[in-house]
Amino acid sequence: MKLQFLGATGTVTGSRYLVTEGKTRILVDCGLFQGVKALRLRNWKSFPIEPADIDAVVLTHAHLDHSGYLPRLIRDGFVGPVYCTPATRALAEILLPDSGKLQEEDAERANRYGYSKHHPADPLYTELQAERALKAFETRDFHDVFEIGNLRVHFTPAGHILGAACVHVENLERKLSFSGDLGRPNDPVMQPPMPVGRADYLVLESTYGDRRHPVVDVAEQLATIVNTTVGRGGTVMLPAFAVGRAQALLHLLIQLRATGRIPAVPFYLDSPMAIDVTEVFCRFRAEHRLTEAECHALCEGVTYVHTGQDSQALSADSYPKVIIAGAGMLTGGRILHHLKALGGNHRNTLLIAGYQAEGTRGHALLHGARSLKIYGDYVPINCQIEEIDSLSAHADYAEIGDWLTHFEQAPRQVFLTHGEALAADSQRRYLEDHLGWNVLVPEMFDEFVLD
Repeated sequence: MKLQFLGATGTVTGSRYLVTEGKTRILVDCGLFQGVKALRLRNWKSFPIEPADIDAVVLTHAHLDHSGYLPRLIRDGFVGPVYCTPATRALAEILLPDSGKLQEEDAERANRYGYSKHHPADPLYTELQAERALKAFETRDFHDVFEIGNLRVHFTPAGHILGAACVHVENLERKLSFSGDLGRPNDPVMQPPMPVGRADYLVLESTYGDRRHPVVDVAEQLATIVNTTVGRGGTVMLPAFAVGRAQALLHLLIQLRATGRIPAVPFYLDSPMAIDVTEVFCRFRAEHRLTEAECHALCEGVTYVHTGQDSQALSADSYPKVIIAGAGMLTGGRILHHLKALGGNHRNTLLIAGYQAEGTRGHALLHGARSLKIYGDYVPINCQIEEIDSLSAHADYAEIGDWLTHFEQAPRQVFLTHGEALAADSQRRYLEDHLGWNVLVPEMFDEFVLD
């Protein structure tokens, strides 16, 4: 068995791993590169191997940095099945067409205003191509073993988001496991990741490899920020990932308002994708902690903003409110026109809740930027910038270490991916010092024979 790293090395995006056994080739994850321009440009390069030579794709979960390149891979010749859990497919049916639509809109906007160096600017793939890609999806339940060529594969729950899985690939002699993105043991919404008994080789995420999540009362933090902002007549803008983060924030906000800890200001979910995802939560109740009543509250306690016209009107209105809109790292979506319209007013607050990759607007703001390029223009940012860093859906290095203690014995080798350089190296040292395991941080295109 061979393992080659085609992405997620030195970065938290572009998750792509090639597993080869004889003539069988499996691509575990097929994600988009996001963040700084140098990373985004990788999406436009030819795939390192011929897509038609890949027998199957296996997805850990639906986030675009793990699934978002699929329409392009299929457009360029991949014809095999895409295996995932049922909830991952349900989310991909929302995320992938939305990604295609946004890329079409971004290309159209770039052409209209002339701020692209490419003439004309083209989308990486279209909404229609994303919808066609969904026809390749085949679902498998957690723990069900299925075969791809001469390899056996199965999923176990990883927490993190609905459908998220650890992927286990075995031949007659070796077991190779991929953690995917691991959830947290005490997440307010998602169930914890299931322990893995053994693996000969392990590909492990390291997003928070150099950080511990602070032990704080998130609800109290959120209440303070909302109360302070509303008290000065402002609006809270919450950029949030449509899957998981938006629902967790909504859940906390609805509880705070119901108990009188924040004023009865209106909440707006301004993300068609997040609206659809919120409804999916009710279909997969076994994978999260929310009760049926709490699921329904997510739909009843907030105003859904469906159209772009209504979204623009929301930006133009100055009354105090809370707007939850995508995207979580301010890389696109409706949060950008809200920030352009409301970011110059010191009464308003932009609340960043979660990891911000290098090169994103969210990362820039947290590191002192007070102007951002939005739709081709530089926009002054005078609103308050706040951060809540304890709502991450990723386990930190110590939580991952605790999860690893359930292994019956040490893997022969652990490969750390899906982390920026400092985070991955910090987690390497932690695992070597605390567990005594063999840990390696691979580089792009590194290939290993798993004897």
